[in-house]
Amino acid sequence: MYMTKILVIEDEANIREGIVGILEFARYEVDTAKNGLMGIQAAARFKPDLILCDIMMPELNGYEVLLELSQSPATASIPFIFLTARSTRDDIRRGMSLGADDYLTKPFSAEELLEAVKTRLDRHQEIEKYNLQQMGLMRQYINLTLPHELRTPLNVILGYAEMLSQNTEDMNANKIRALVGKLKSGTVRLSNLVENYIAYSIPSPKMRGEKKQGNQVK
Repeated sequence: MYMTKILVIEDEANIREGIVGILEFARYEVDTAKNGLMGIQAAARFKPDLILCDIMMPELNGYEVLLELSQSPATASIPFIFLTARSTRDDIRRGMSLGADDYLTKPFSAEELLEAVKTRLDRHQEIEKYNLQQMGLMRQYINLTLPHELRTPLNVILGYAEMLSQNTEDMNANKIRALVGKLKSGTVRLSNLVENYIAYSIPSPKMRGEKKQGNQVK
């Protein structure tokens, strides 16, 4: 049984504890951090499905936290909601430009918090589903076209290798270099095809059948 994990980064203890109580009552698994630096460390350790983060905090502010998390492939795609006592147009524009998914202006109700969390989690799941579908289509395309695509560079490599093996005594240095260049080009193309096939043909855990239902995975 998997519970959706939410990280709360908030320096004010009473607000942090209130949010935790609401989320745990809604059956989310929650971890917390009381400043931005601890929040980054908790995100790497806890691997949350969503992050709620205050903006004005010691050590690192919310913008700096989001910027730092966006630099790591492990945390860059985690849905991120700012908690803030102010939400001017400039604040929102700055947060969205860094990759924030939403803003919650303090004070907010339990209903507003849970609605924002559910909306962002649902949206993220839809995006992941679409990406997996596109990966599946790409995988099918590669599997259908790979045999033909492999034969083309293989024939190039075999053909020029045969020419080099039989006629080098009749070739000058420029001709030999040209044939070697053709061989290298065919080898690079073949290598790229193999790498692409490996990248798209190995199913991710989600493609192997992991399905989220609400706050659980069965």
